[in-house]
Amino acid sequence: MTLPGKGNAAMGSSPSKSEETAFAAEIPQYTNHGDDDETSTIQTHHPGFTTADRTDMRRMGKTQSLLRTFPSLPILSFAIVLQSTWEFLLISITQGLIDGGLAGLFWSYIWTFLGFLPIIASIAEMASMAPTSGGQYHWVSEFAPRRYQRFLSYFTGWQATLAWQSATASGSFLSGTIIQGLVSVNYPDYEATRWQGTLLVFAMVLVLLGANIWGWRALPTAQHLALVFHLTLFLAIVVCFWALAPTHQPARTVFTQFYNGGGWATGGLSVMVGQISAIYGSLSSDAAAHLSEEVSGAGLSVPRAIFWSYTINGALGFVFLVSFLFAIDDVEAAIGDPSGYPFLYVFGRMERLGRGGVSGLTGAFLGLLTVSNVNFNAAAARQLFAFGRDGGLVFGGWISKVHPTRHIPTNAILLTGALTALLSLINIGSTAAFNAIISLSTVSLMLTYALSIGCVLHRRLTDPRSLPRARWSLGRWGVGVNVAGLGYSIFA
Repeated sequence: MTLPGKGNAAMGSSPSKSEETAFAAEIPQYTNHGDDDETSTIQTHHPGFTTADRTDMRRMGKTQSLLRTFPSLPILSFAIVLQSTWEFLLISITQGLIDGGLAGLFWSYIWTFLGFLPIIASIAEMASMAPTSGGQYHWVSEFAPRRYQRFLSYFTGWQATLAWQSATASGSFLSGTIIQGLVSVNYPDYEATRWQGTLLVFAMVLVLLGANIWGWRALPTAQHLALVFHLTLFLAIVVCFWALAPTHQPARTVFTQFYNGGGWATGGLSVMVGQISAIYGSLSSDAAAHLSEEVSGAGLSVPRAIFWSYTINGALGFVFLVSFLFAIDDVEAAIGDPSGYPFLYVFGRMERLGRGGVSGLTGAFLGLLTVSNVNFNAAAARQLFAFGRDGGLVFGGWISKVHPTRHIPTNAILLTGALTALLSLINIGSTAAFNAIISLSTVSLMLTYALSIGCVLHRRLTDPRSLPRARWSLGRWGVGVNVAGLGYSIFA
């Protein structure tokens, strides 16, 4: 495995001003990681390629092979739409309602949001120190003790690969099951089958591949439209909760009434299990880091996107969750709704909305979820591309091959789509087995956070001067933020 932590520069020494000037005067070529006869050259005066980007890539020992087509605002929009906290709360809220109830969901969201803040800040700083598509496994390789670098980096890379590939599969699977739930709303006699859900996942995969391969150059601009859609639909749904719900729960019930529907030994344990709904909506903030090699001025633009996408989504998620909890008139009925989704039960209780309104809101929500899935596929493919490039995967040379004219990792994108389709086949035999596999995304991703934050904390305590310069820095708060982030990663 090719490790980023080899050589003095890669071990964390910041480049000097003279080095930056020298790099700016050079004209290195963007080269393809594919076969020699397909190697293509991209002009380095491309407007997205800054001196700081060249300096960072040189220090990390990476060859620039992707076009930097994402300015700072599109990558922020990309990260916000990908994470989609209120949307994923909407579709993953069942577990929290069963284990914790209304109050359990509310309070677990509060501590999850606060607990994730130091994780996000730590990730943002590392993304500024080493803005590479590899993300966590590269950071571990740079900051871990030398004797453990290779093993820990390899282990983290595989955990990140499992996390992102299973998360991409879960998004497509949820889209398919929501379509089946919507059909059941309009046709009560319809009985959803697992094989139909798998076919819908296949259809979603085709959409993702089309957007990420043939529509990639339009995606940076499209992110702004997606962000407007994200905010507009949020307002529409929140207004419906407050204006059209037939009744609203009293504040005492929402904030103090817990529910142990899972039959756990204690109410506290039940809430701990149910917090997975809040955690699921807070994950994937590292997505922007995996597009670092396609972002202009990545050392500053990417950490800003990571931090502000989480903060903005967290605020939207809070408003959405409070509105949703007040709009639920019957928790047990919502959990047991035939569609399988409590939000469809709540929509259905709004008589003035009507069946057409329910279908319209849900259809718009599906459109937004599809855009999030497109972004998930893009981020997962870049992580796969980087790990293959650095020798962490079998057939890494093929996986990391960059298309000679599109300048995107086409093979990694195709493989990510194929893995989503293959994982969805498991659902035909056993929904429980499929859910267990895609649940890896939560555990594995939290583990990569813990490992990378633990390694940078170790370096900060033992040899702080060797840390690379960060344009987005935690400064004197670094140790405290890293400790808090590591603690919550392990807890979650």
